[in-house]
Order: sequence, then structure tokens, then C-alpha cells
Amino acid sequence: MSSVPSIRPSRPEDVAPICAIYAHHVRHGVASFELDPPEVAEMARRRQDVLDAGLPYLVAELDGAVAGFACAGPYRRRPAYRYTVESTVYVADWAVRRGVGRKLLEALISACEAVGKRRMVAVIGDSGNDASISLHASVGFSHAGTLKDVGYKHGRWLDAVLMQRGLGAGVETPPAD
Repeated sequence: MSSVPSIRPSRPEDVAPICAIYAHHVRHGVASFELDPPEVAEMARRRQDVLDAGLPYLVAELDGAVAGFACAGPYRRRPAYRYTVESTVYVADWAVRRGVGRKLLEALISACEAVGKRRMVAVIGDSGNDASISLHASVGFSHAGTLKDVGYKHGRWLDAVLMQRGLGAGVETPPAD
């Protein structure tokens, strides 16, 4: 057994544990504004969409099990946003505070830089989500704004915290189109 998470590209057989991790967060947390957890087939479709876009979909393994996942998706669909991605990171409840989230986010940043992305945006559910806000700040994200009371879940209004960081050459130089 290893106490250090290893990060690798996701595989089709990872979809069921990814779905279980995400379902827990949908049911019990406020990081996701979804109200009902998606089925395995829907999670498989979402994973494939990310991969088809040429973006990374990663998993963390810890003690021989999938302990978390991270992926990048297009920030918005309009062409001018093509160098900006939105991050997604979720960690299994049993693996929290074991370095999984940080390793996943660092690997996601590197993978997005490798495919020429220039900006990463995090849309964090709930301004009280100190763990996610701190995680993102620890790897160079800065606060970009807070959308107040834009979601309603578990009987309360929720904010969305926007954070961002540059990737690779950032915005200092134009992309090599």
C-alpha cells in the first residue's frame, strides 16, 4: 500500500469508481450544483467528450483504488475561449487530506499546458468551500470574483467562487495558431 497518490490518464474501467466519487459529492456536498448524480453511462459520455476535445481526464490511485479524478473542459463554447479551460477535481471521501486533490490539480495544470492551453478557470461551488479555495490558491490560482446566491441546494443559497491562473506562456504572448 502506498500513502502517496499516483496520477494517470483515466481508462474506461475507471468510470464506475469516478461515478461513485462524484455521486457522493452530488448527494452530500455543494461543490457540484447538480441535484441528481449522473448514471455511469452519462459519466462515460462526459469523459469521452473531454477526451474527444483533446483535453486531459485523469485519475489518482491510492492504496490500489481510484481515489479521485480531475479533468479539464472548455470554459465556454465560443471560439475565442479556445485557450481557456475549466478545471474539475473531486476526491473520494476516504482519501481527503492525503494529497490527492493537490496531485490531481498539479497534473491537470501540466497536462493542459502540454496541449497549449493558456488560462484555467475554477468555478468553485460555495464560498464556504475553504478546502477547494485553499487548494486552488496553493497552486497559483487567484480570486477572480464571486457570483452570489446563484445556486440553491440542500435548502440554502450557494455562491460560485471564480478563480483563475495562467498556463504555459499565459497571455504574455499570442498563441501559435
